[in-house]
Amino acid sequence: MIWVVDASVAIKWFIVEETHPRADEVLERIISEPRRFAVPELFPFEVFAVLHRLHPDASQVFEKAIIPLLQGGIFRQPMTWELASKAGHFIRLGLTGYDACYAALARDLGGVWLTFDDKAHRLIERENLSCLLAQRLPRDW
Repeated sequence: MIWVVDASVAIKWFIVEETHPRADEVLERIISEPRRFAVPELFPFEVFAVLHRLHPDASQVFEKAIIPLLQGGIFRQPMTWELASKAGHFIRLGLTGYDACYAALARDLGGVWLTFDDKAHRLIERENLSCLLAQRLPRDW
């Protein structure tokens, strides 16, 4: 199984008020099995932007923690016409363009999108592509 990691998960690793034990479990698993994880290319940009809004030492966190994770074996999907085309389905279901890319990547890889975004998860719950980490870890974890 491939797990597609949402930026909402990564933020919980570094913002004290946002920490969550399931986010920590995802991080541990990424470190030990990076090739089982994927992100769309927008992931580091989202994390970078949010860290700079919320973390007092955002640049150092990004450099010392996020960059090594991204270089550690996680699959990084560039934006292609194929991914954009598949994301269109999820936009029609109500997802933002960003979230639609995560969902489309999960579908494309036969994986599951791990997120803390309750609204996005509810919009595509019938698609069986997302796991709301606030409720549980995914099946087959």
